[in-house]
Amino acid sequence: MNKVVVLGSINMDMVMETERLPKVGETLLGGTIDYYVGGKGANQAVAAARIGAEVSLVGKIGDDTFGSKVYQHLKNEKINMTAVTSEQNIFTGVASIFKLKEDNAIVVLPGANMLLNETDELLSEKINTGDVLLTQLEIPLETVKRGLALAKNKGGVTILNPAPYNEKVIEMLPFVDIITPNETEFEGLLGHEILDIDKFEDEMLNWAKQNQTQLIVTRGAFGISYTTENEVITIPAKKVNVVDTTGAGDTFNGILAACITQGVDIAKAIAIAGSGATLSVTKLGAQTGMPTMAEVEAF
Repeated sequence: MNKVVVLGSINMDMVMETERLPKVGETLLGGTIDYYVGGKGANQAVAAARIGAEVSLVGKIGDDTFGSKVYQHLKNEKINMTAVTSEQNIFTGVASIFKLKEDNAIVVLPGANMLLNETDELLSEKINTGDVLLTQLEIPLETVKRGLALAKNKGGVTILNPAPYNEKVIEMLPFVDIITPNETEFEGLLGHEILDIDKFEDEMLNWAKQNQTQLIVTRGAFGISYTTENEVITIPAKKVNVVDTTGAGDTFNGILAACITQGVDIAKAIAIAGSGATLSVTKLGAQTGMPTMAEVEAF
């Protein structure tokens, strides 16, 4: 079985409950705080591993307490950690997540993640023919671009989750087989806002015709839309009790990559990943709600 190689960030997430975000200069009393291993790279690796894929993670942590905790946690998730290295004199990435009633706001401090260099030999060693490379934009962009190019040249499948969005994504598209923006990130790819929601699928189809990249847009309550040769197919979202939306996109991407390594066709892989992402929002914490394949099938 080919493996999923995840190139990306590793963080400690601090989730703080609050009724609303403070205004500039304002102090609010919040509720509880919880600590979870996070970072888009780590999250996506866990999501893929829970579905049963063989997963290798390429990333950096700091030589601090958070670094030790996240490393052991990810090893316990049966992720290959041989390409995750600890850097001295820098902190492990941290995400401060403000959990509101039905959504969240996030501030990320990258720390060691920004030391993941495009010349790192571990990156090349981990990618082999037939593997799926899954990456995001919480690490240096040149490293993302090189990882995608390496995987493409070795005959792997490349998936780019363009978050947080950066306009330099356009330069990476020649090396991207599948791109998975959310609605806001897709508008970034377009270069303009979509004012008429009824035109959303038309915009997707037009973009797909101009690029040689499979487009999948995660649309929250609207579900998931993806392009085929001549049309856009939308899978409506199932209604569930939303507890925490953190990590839903990462769950989708990790499961999608896992399904592809297991030979699942793209339409079914998208449907499975969508169900997994929906399940994930019913629990607090990005990784806490990430389901197994048995849980997805039951759902």
